[in-house]
Amino acid sequence: MAKRDKPLRERVRNAIWPRMGLRRYAAYLKNKVLRLSATPYAVAVGVASGAAVSCFPFVGLHFILGFVLAYLLRGNMIAAAIGTAWGNPITFPFLFSAAYQLGSLLTGWFWPSEEVSQESTEIISQGVFGGPLDLQAILPTIATMCVGATPIALVTFGTFYWITFTLVHRFQTRRSERLLRRALLRGQVSEE
Repeated sequence: MAKRDKPLRERVRNAIWPRMGLRRYAAYLKNKVLRLSATPYAVAVGVASGAAVSCFPFVGLHFILGFVLAYLLRGNMIAAAIGTAWGNPITFPFLFSAAYQLGSLLTGWFWPSEEVSQESTEIISQGVFGGPLDLQAILPTIATMCVGATPIALVTFGTFYWITFTLVHRFQTRRSERLLRRALLRGQVSEE
């Protein structure tokens, strides 16, 4: 059966919980990142860019935002696409909840107002339970989430950059040493 012939139910299930399992999927993504032919900096910035933009509530725009951030920081675009896998249906509830709560806390410190958070809670409950959301009404909630997502994205960027840079640098160093040893064994490179 071709990929497009799969029923919608199966495609949605596979997007939420990959058929190969989350552990194998994570190992697959790690191997894809390690084998990219770019500098460790470019790969690390790409992955970190994709992961960082996934903290923001702009579902559907994460690829584009990841590409833009990676481009501005001279990162790898493929790595940015892989990094956006950090934002997925399993992590979005945690990321968005943390972003909203942190945003409410931060905006409460700078602009104290009980009405804003109460109004946002009412808007969300009306939209979920009472019908379609009005864009004008949801903008304060999105702004609060963006304020809260910014520090989370900065921490995510730093963490993903450090981990990815370390792994890619080690992998590329070991691979070049292995290739040099093979070449020496075959007599293709003279010892200097």
